[in-house]
Amino acid sequence: MIKKKYNTYLTSVLCILFLYVSVFAKSAFAQETLHGQDVVTRWNTHWIGPSTTSPYDYGVHLFRKKFSLADKPGRFIIHMSADQRYVVFINNHRINHGPAAGSTLRWNYDTIDIAPYIQVGENVITVQVINYGKWTPGAQMTSSTGFIMQGDGEAEQVVNTDKSWKTKKNDAYAPSLEHMEVIDIEPADEIDGSLYPWGWQQIDYDDSHWEEAAVQERGMNYGEGTEYIRALQPRNIPLPELKAEKPMQVRRTSGVTTNGIFLENGAITIPSFTKASLLLDQTYLTNAFIEVVLSGGRQGSLSIAYAEALYDTEGNKGNRDEIDGKKLLGVKDIIYPDGGKHRSYSPLNFKTFRYIQLDIETKEQPLIIEQLDCTFVGYPFQELGRFKSSNPVLSTIWKTGWRTARLCAVDLYYDCPYYERMQYTGDTRIQSLISLYVSGDDRLMRKAITDLASSLVPEGILQSRYPAQRIQIIPPFSLYWVNMLHDYWMHRPDENFVREYLPIAQQIIRWYTERVDPATGMLGPMPHWNFVDWPNEWPWSAERPSGGVPPGGLEGGSSILSLQFAYTLKDAVDLMSYFGEKATAKEYQLLHKKINHAVLMQCYDPHRQLLADDIKRSSYSQHANIMGILADAIPKKEQADVLLRLDSDTSLIQATLFYRFYLIRAMKKAGLANRYVDQLQLWKDMLDLGLTTFAERPEPSRSDCHAWSASPNYDFLATICGLEPDSPGFKTVKINPNLGSLEFIEAEIPHPSGIIKLYLKKEIDELSGEITLPNGVSGTYGYKGKSIKLTAGTNKI
Repeated sequence: MIKKKYNTYLTSVLCILFLYVSVFAKSAFAQETLHGQDVVTRWNTHWIGPSTTSPYDYGVHLFRKKFSLADKPGRFIIHMSADQRYVVFINNHRINHGPAAGSTLRWNYDTIDIAPYIQVGENVITVQVINYGKWTPGAQMTSSTGFIMQGDGEAEQVVNTDKSWKTKKNDAYAPSLEHMEVIDIEPADEIDGSLYPWGWQQIDYDDSHWEEAAVQERGMNYGEGTEYIRALQPRNIPLPELKAEKPMQVRRTSGVTTNGIFLENGAITIPSFTKASLLLDQTYLTNAFIEVVLSGGRQGSLSIAYAEALYDTEGNKGNRDEIDGKKLLGVKDIIYPDGGKHRSYSPLNFKTFRYIQLDIETKEQPLIIEQLDCTFVGYPFQELGRFKSSNPVLSTIWKTGWRTARLCAVDLYYDCPYYERMQYTGDTRIQSLISLYVSGDDRLMRKAITDLASSLVPEGILQSRYPAQRIQIIPPFSLYWVNMLHDYWMHRPDENFVREYLPIAQQIIRWYTERVDPATGMLGPMPHWNFVDWPNEWPWSAERPSGGVPPGGLEGGSSILSLQFAYTLKDAVDLMSYFGEKATAKEYQLLHKKINHAVLMQCYDPHRQLLADDIKRSSYSQHANIMGILADAIPKKEQADVLLRLDSDTSLIQATLFYRFYLIRAMKKAGLANRYVDQLQLWKDMLDLGLTTFAERPEPSRSDCHAWSASPNYDFLATICGLEPDSPGFKTVKINPNLGSLEFIEAEIPHPSGIIKLYLKKEIDELSGEITLPNGVSGTYGYKGKSIKLTAGTNKI
């Protein structure tokens, strides 16, 4: 037994080493090919940090470097990164926020050409570096406050970080901790204008009182050194999209009179010795950087509170459009103006909000609010996919789902942007498919697969979310990672990338295999948090401190967890067979059959003709039978009948928004996908409540924006239109439409070779229309037992 455990540990360590070596090399290649930018083969400059203040504590640190050029360059490439986050300015032009989130062994740097901002003569680079200290957000890995910059060529080396850089701690900033229930993101800010070094980004700013920056370790790429504090790699996703949001609407005021569009008629003056409040409505949820420009207001205050929704006196959100009798409870930035004119105040990071409340208190000096600018930030997905049908409600669901997906992706896939901003595998698998089908952009999916694979722990399982400061392990999410690798393999012609991760998939399967109880043939006692879904019947409690865990999820004998393992084994068999691991594929296939047989023998109730949730048959849920269909434990000839019982038997524990993604997979597998259009009531209910993004779960929901709830954007194209890959790499396609009650559908779907176009309409009991495939793509169209071969170009149906 000791030898077996040691071998498992050793295999895990070797898998981790293999992963880092192979994927780091690929990341550099991806940066060159995706962005056409040079990469740093060797860093000859050093990280720099604060000189006399702690590099580990909370702090906003400023850095400056002046340099002169005799001629204006046509090209001036710089590479840069920071711990934790930075904002860089060239001659007072804001250039970039960064770096992209990663781990200490995968620390991202950005590459930018700043030539357009360089002038003949004197120039200045200024940088703001933020370290949140003990309030560091959950997805932020960190070592200590630091910044690094290296010029690409000899002429650009003048900007390299060394002791010629000057630094100063910006004491104007402090954490604002009010309503900080959002524990996995950074705190809001208190900004004291009297302590702010106004003009510090200007060339002529007097920095003679600033300190010489402290020189830290030399920058290193992974693979070139004997030890690493932050192993650098080029950013392998594009820079985020930034665009101005429309002005906000005034919904409620006190102490000041204004209405309509906020600041539409110019600046607003709050008189001396006044308390005023304004509730502003963006009318939809967004992620945005905030900038407010103020004059006057010395010794007074302006707080800016942000929320997804308002709450009534009983703590309910209700209809998100309604404000009467409701109040805003949210994170709050607080500004203490210094009294100067045209002062621009910017909180350190973006906020997620629909509503903003401004609360102002003035003393002797009036406060003039001149501007309130909101700049959207998100991963730069383009909406290439399109869906239209005879039911206009589906268009609203599409629009709302896409906004949900957009807000849950910046430099990671977020589970939710307001509360956590963590990249969880269970959410990310669904998000990745949405990305592929609506935008065609696979770069964030690749990054997610790599990030999550990097979280492998020695026992052979992945962490549930990564990058992450704190270790959290949800074993079912490791199975979803294998599914996600299979998804990528089927949708993208990128076999080398997939092949690199097969050892990680094998390690996960091995971890699960070792936990199969020989006495039952099902999974035995399971460590960690075996989350499945959020039905009310699986709550948090003193006896079961992990919510969302079904019966048998701790003590063993769970049919749901066992069948999810069997479901994933099917994907693993496909992968291993294709990549030449025939013996492993055969082993997995045999294990799949054994688990299915064991669950069927011990959990199937012939009277209810359903699977129970555990060996004790203590409860019955949709979940067990969903996985029973997906894993083929329930025989194919019985799957449709079981699926119909899931729909009609209201005594079953119901799948919530997350697990309905798998309900629809089971529905398709059972040949009942025509029912999908009638399965959207939960999403219609959210629209009726005024949500502009889809929530984490049915009411009451903590998060109003949760990526896994955007699954209709995938299913409108993959289920209603019926478009799926028919061979690895999406080389061929299959289209099996399921219009249900719809009279027509019209869609465009991005494919690695171009755009697939589809138009179908009902004519009595048949469909007619046309399907256009890109050059080099072929496939089949199937409907009601009929099959038509599709070729590149336009195909008449």
